[in-house]
Order: sequence, then structure tokens, then C-alpha cells
Amino acid sequence: MSHLAFTKRARNRVVLTAAALSVAVLGAGCAQQPTRSPDTAQVTTTGVTGHVHGMNVDPETGRVLLAAHEGLFDITSGAPEKIGPTIDLMGFAPAGEDHFYASGHPGPGSDMPNPVGLIHSTDGGTTWKPLSLQGESDFHALTVTRDGIVGFDGQVRRTGDLETWETVETDIQPYNLSGTPVSRVVLATTEQGVHRSGDAGRTWDLPADAPILLLTAFADNSTAVGVAPGGTIQVSDDAGQTWEATGGTVKGQPAAVAAAIGEDRQTRIWVATDTGVEYSPDGGATFEALN
Repeated sequence: MSHLAFTKRARNRVVLTAAALSVAVLGAGCAQQPTRSPDTAQVTTTGVTGHVHGMNVDPETGRVLLAAHEGLFDITSGAPEKIGPTIDLMGFAPAGEDHFYASGHPGPGSDMPNPVGLIHSTDGGTTWKPLSLQGESDFHALTVTRDGIVGFDGQVRRTGDLETWETVETDIQPYNLSGTPVSRVVLATTEQGVHRSGDAGRTWDLPADAPILLLTAFADNSTAVGVAPGGTIQVSDDAGQTWEATGGTVKGQPAAVAAAIGEDRQTRIWVATDTGVEYSPDGGATFEALN
């Protein structure tokens, strides 16, 4: 795939559509639109309009959250249920136990600065508090590591104390960043392939045969899953150093991904697409509509 094709896909964000919400019982309509402007695709449904930027799944309860242009939504039971204030959650990074980090823009009536910088919620998204870079940074990619936060706001930046930031000396332009609070490994999807950092974003390398993926997520500290722009799935058992295709493909356009290890030690994968949320209980070999 050409660099231009990847860039077009990466720049066009996902939109909650009326058709997807009505067809998929769970109401998880979201569409990666590689050929049309998001402005022409926005449709208001139950008060929700905008692009999907992130996803969080609680594997124990099955609760599915989408971070979108209009804020955070619980789509587990059907129609989207709004959680908390209206904030365009451009960057969204789950940290476990209802703790989320985010970045983006304030909604109407908000007294937050624009952009909101780095913010966080410790009550599942009901309320958000500022941490740093208010009025300065809009992180379009964001993730949590053992050593702090890594984000991309035009430059790759990292912080260990959530207040002071350093700019990383790298020329990579990540579309998506993924990490885990129990590891220093960070993955960055780029036009050249999936870059990898083993030191919480301080330095980066491009492993041999790194695949071009749109989205990645960690299931645990060593197992990562990835979704290609066309919907094919790859899995890494060594934290992004090598990848293997699973044979599975999601039917819709990929928008966001989450993963976890089940009690049977199988990797479970959730992918938000324009037709709903697709779920794999078998490590990405097969997918079915989540209902």
C-alpha cells in the first residue's frame, strides 16, 4: 500500500452513523471513511454526532466504551449512553480500573481551554480533570506506559510525572500509539510499518518485516494485536517485534481495537467498525458481530 493511501485512511476519522446504529443492535456505528470527507458523513442519532477515536473493553463485564467527537459513550446495551461532559476525545488511553487519559477539544459550554491538553478521569469518564499542556497540545494519539504517557501532537512527546514533557528526537508520524501500564513497550503505526520502543517512547526502531497496520492494542504485556487498513488481523507474541497473520478479517472498516487474554488463555479481540463491533474469541481467526 502506498504512503499516500495510508495517510488518507489515517487522516479520515471514524463517524457514528444512523445506518450502523439501527442495523447493529448494540448501536456501535462507526465508519473509517477513506474516500469521503467526514463532514459529508456526519449524521445525528440520539444526540450523537462525530468521529470515533478510541475504545475500551472490560473483558470481565463485557462493557464496551467508545471515545468520540461528542465524548465518551457506553454502547454495551444497545443505543449509545453518554458518559460525562461533551469533549472531543481525540486521544484516548485507558489505564485500567475506570482510569482514562485523554486529549482533544472542549465541547459547547465547557470552561476547559482549547485544546484541553492532557486530562484524566478516575471515575470512568464521568468527570475529567486537567493535568498539563492546557491550551497548548491536542494529542491525536496517546498511550499509557509503565513510565508515564506517550503522545503525538505533531511531535512525539513523553512525560513521566504527567506535568513536564520532553520532545522525543524522532521523525516518525504515528497514527496510533499503544502501550500498557505494566510495560515500557510502545507501538506506533506509521506509513513505514509498526515502529517499536522498548523504553517508554524515548527511542524507536522499525523491526524487520514490520507490517503496515492502522491500529494496535495490547492484550497483555507481551501479546499485541493489529488491524490492517483492509481489516486483516495480525498478532505478535513478542510485544511487536514480529507479527503473524491470523487468517481473520473484520468485515467493516476498522475504527478502534481492544484486546484481552481470556481465562482459556485465548486472545480476545474487539474491533469497532462501520457496521458495529466485531468480536473474536479465538485470537483473531474468526470474527462475529458482538450482540
